[in-house]
Amino acid sequence: MNLFADALAWLADPNHWQGPGGIPVRIGQHLLLTALALVIASIIALPAGALLGRTRSGGAVIGAIAGSARALSTIGVLTLVGLWLGIGIGPPLVALLILAVPSLLAGAYSGVQSVPGEITAASRAIGMSGAQVMWRVELPLALPVIVGGARAAALQVVATATLAAYTADVGLGRYLFTGLKTQDYGQMLAGSILVILLAIILELAFAALQRLAARHASPHSTPALSSRRTSS
Repeated sequence: MNLFADALAWLADPNHWQGPGGIPVRIGQHLLLTALALVIASIIALPAGALLGRTRSGGAVIGAIAGSARALSTIGVLTLVGLWLGIGIGPPLVALLILAVPSLLAGAYSGVQSVPGEITAASRAIGMSGAQVMWRVELPLALPVIVGGARAAALQVVATATLAAYTADVGLGRYLFTGLKTQDYGQMLAGSILVILLAIILELAFAALQRLAARHASPHSTPALSSRRTSS
């Protein structure tokens, strides 16, 4: 209980909420690093996953990538990349990309692959091109699963982003490393609480986004089927 009291006292100290090392700044750095990793990982993983899902091939490759990524030690990857790139934001960003890509890739693959073939056939039957089928039919229907992959990736990244403090003076992980070094365990617990709260907020936000995507992903809401129903 004393440790929790120390953590609450640390969080309640106004000095910890101001300045370049204050809690708002650290939260902003943490979220920015998380967002940057997710955006870059999405640019890499989503097109590849959607393409593989559309061709109904590569499932074994995606499974192998996901399994290999889970087996990797994030701190080990961070250390190796840090030795290569040096101190800075680069090593943790690379480590977070390796962590985020598999969930996004699997989500895009599974989402597009799960679109019923008859819906794709109906879309082509009314004259839609391959690109139109992808953007106006398959991706909207796959969106809930894609968001689910992003949801899993976001939770993994926001928690693991604490390791950025290992090679760079950014993020909430700085409170954990500083607290460990100075044996200020109240500060360490306070930093952990902040990371947990961020993870909960992201979980709730992505859960709401996934429910919204599911409501708009019913087959009758797709432009192709709506057009087909109207024309008939």
